[in-house]
Amino acid sequence: MTAPSTTASGGPAAAGSGTPEFDSTRAWKLNPSVALRPEPFGALLYHFGTRKLSFLKNLVVVGVVQQLADHPSADAAMAANGIAEAERPLYLQALSALSVSGMIVEVTPEAAAPAPTQE
Repeated sequence: MTAPSTTASGGPAAAGSGTPEFDSTRAWKLNPSVALRPEPFGALLYHFGTRKLSFLKNLVVVGVVQQLADHPSADAAMAANGIAEAERPLYLQALSALSVSGMIVEVTPEAAAPAPTQE
C-alpha cells in the first residue's frame, strides 16, 4: 500500500498563516463546489470556485473522502475504512491538506439543520 498523498496546486498553507488545524473529531464533507472523479491511481478533485486541481494517490483516502458526509466525524470515517491507529497520522495529514485547500469543508450546525420554512 502506498502512503496517503494529496497534491494540490498552490501547496499547503504556510505555517502561522492563521488557518485552523484539521479537527478529526468534527464532521466534514466534500466541498459542494468540488467534483471528485475516481481514477485507477486514486482520484482527481477539481474545485470549481478556485479552479484548483488535486490528485488523491491512495484509494483508501478516496474512500474516506467519499464517505466523510456519511459519518459524524473524520475519525468515524477513518474507522469505517479500517484505518489502523498506527496509520492515522498519515491519513490525518492528507485530510488536513484537503481542508487547507478547501476541497473538504467542516459541516457546521447551520448547514446540517434544515432551512426554516416560510409561511
